[in-house]
Amino acid sequence: MNMSFANTLMEALHIEPVELHPEKVVLSMPVGPRTHQPLGFLHGGASVALAESAASIGGFLNIDPNKHTVFGIEINANHIKSKRTGVVKGIAVPIHIGKNTMVWEIKIVDEEENMISISRCTLGVVPLKK
Repeated sequence: MNMSFANTLMEALHIEPVELHPEKVVLSMPVGPRTHQPLGFLHGGASVALAESAASIGGFLNIDPNKHTVFGIEINANHIKSKRTGVVKGIAVPIHIGKNTMVWEIKIVDEEENMISISRCTLGVVPLKK
């Protein structure tokens, strides 16, 4: 994969790759001041950024990057449990890999595998302009 996290939201949130495969992407993100909302808990937006990043990387791994790219079309999230410190992992697996769209499920879990959040992200598969 020829992709850099430098100078991106992923770098700003300290999101790191753990596993990068077409059938499963795992990213980690520390929970702390950088990812907190004002009351000191993991911000739902940071969780959604982790989820969409994992889905988008997974989508990219399932295309020919010389012919197509992927973009997020829709994402939803249900925040199940709060977290103040530690590390969370976003685990993305494809539900549908199609010619024009992909759908990914992303579970965000903590160090003990407790569900923090669950998301579904739809990606558009877009031909590159010549």
